[in-house]
Amino acid sequence: MPAPTTSPAPAPVNSRSRVLVASLIGTTIEFYDFYIYATAAVLVFPALFFPNSDPTTALLSSFAVFGAAMVARPIGAVVFGHLGDRLGRKGTLVASLLTMGIATFLIGVLPTYEQAGWIATALLVLMRLAQGFALGGEWSGAALVATENAPKNKRALYGTFPQLGAPLGFIIGNGLFLIIGALLPSAAGADPSQPSEAFLSWGWRIPFLFSAVMVVIGLWVRMRLVEAPVFSKTREAGLVRKLPLATVFRSHWRQLVLGTFFMLATYVLFYLMTTFSLSYGRTPTDAAVPGLGYSYTTFVLMMIFGVLFFAAFTLISGPLADKYGRRATLIWVTAAILVFGLVWVPLIGLGTLGVVLWLVLGFTLMGMTFGPMGALLPELFPTSVRYTGSGISYNVSSILGAAVAPFIAVALWEAADGSPWLVGVYLSAMALVTLVSLLIGKETKDTALDEGEAPATADATVGRDESSATTVAP
Repeated sequence: MPAPTTSPAPAPVNSRSRVLVASLIGTTIEFYDFYIYATAAVLVFPALFFPNSDPTTALLSSFAVFGAAMVARPIGAVVFGHLGDRLGRKGTLVASLLTMGIATFLIGVLPTYEQAGWIATALLVLMRLAQGFALGGEWSGAALVATENAPKNKRALYGTFPQLGAPLGFIIGNGLFLIIGALLPSAAGADPSQPSEAFLSWGWRIPFLFSAVMVVIGLWVRMRLVEAPVFSKTREAGLVRKLPLATVFRSHWRQLVLGTFFMLATYVLFYLMTTFSLSYGRTPTDAAVPGLGYSYTTFVLMMIFGVLFFAAFTLISGPLADKYGRRATLIWVTAAILVFGLVWVPLIGLGTLGVVLWLVLGFTLMGMTFGPMGALLPELFPTSVRYTGSGISYNVSSILGAAVAPFIAVALWEAADGSPWLVGVYLSAMALVTLVSLLIGKETKDTALDEGEAPATADATVGRDESSATTVAP
């Protein structure tokens, strides 16, 4: 009798909860690490690493180091994108998270300028570059884990979970700084907008060291992932590119350019609301370049209240983008950002209520514009180059938007003698650029993630059996 045949065991798949948690926890940790640096860049790094400059120059120098990470992000996108498109999403995500965790922990043990001179500043720059390099590979990988494992009609909803890591990371990071500040208060009679001596001496290091605990949890979650079926099918079909970067620039350059400008207004708004606003909010009203004069604790609590709207509207944006389309949703939101930039001064002029409203509106728009990006950018590219293409678009936009936004904002704030009206105009101008790109672009809601793959060829792909395949650069 012939032997009975048995059907092959089904390939393992990720459960919905595993997908959502894995995509959320990694970006939460990565954004936590980025936010605690942003907070320290405003609060303590000007005094600890640039002590020989006047306050404005020290702040600008600190922001310059903050922006340096944005230059490293596209490099990280290329390197991690190459690995993610060649070898798979899981291992690449583990590597990016580990890189970020090590760099952040090491910032927490750095010597200050007083202890090591220029070497301390150089080490800070190096660790900041490592953070940017890691984040360059983190976002696109997390977005792909979410969208490539999502039902087609819920991709934007799933794509909001890695985006949700941004507000959660902000709340955890700044909440921890608040707790430490409360435990290490300034001496009686001291300027409440300035940290205490104990905070400057060692308290600021705690959030950086605490990141090690979060990274261990994130690694445990991500090690349990399996590759999404859409990527496994691409690999089995021999469609894995030997040089994804070359394929992206040769065949998908238009999507690359559009994706970069899709993100521009998002990035500028993001860093104005989280980094510039903290500096502006806590600068005394009688300073050479006046600010709002709130204490650090008061203003951060106001910001956290605003970030709650960031989180809520990030989730709300997903179902809207699934129903009405990514492009249509973002066109309306970007138009609203343009208007928002023009009403900064009237809002802030209303006093504390106006400042809170300014923060709430800014963070609400941030959630509405950031949420759909988790699906939109991956949908622009086929599976074989999706990690590379979406990562480059996302991170090149970080140079055009986030790298220079805090620096430009401080310069405009100073040029307007303490008024933020020029900063608001700058935001509106960047929103106009994004709005034009969205009007030029096309809707991606109904795009199949395995659609648009080119046939496998010996000179363009790596086959199933790479040991026997002859490949050259595409």
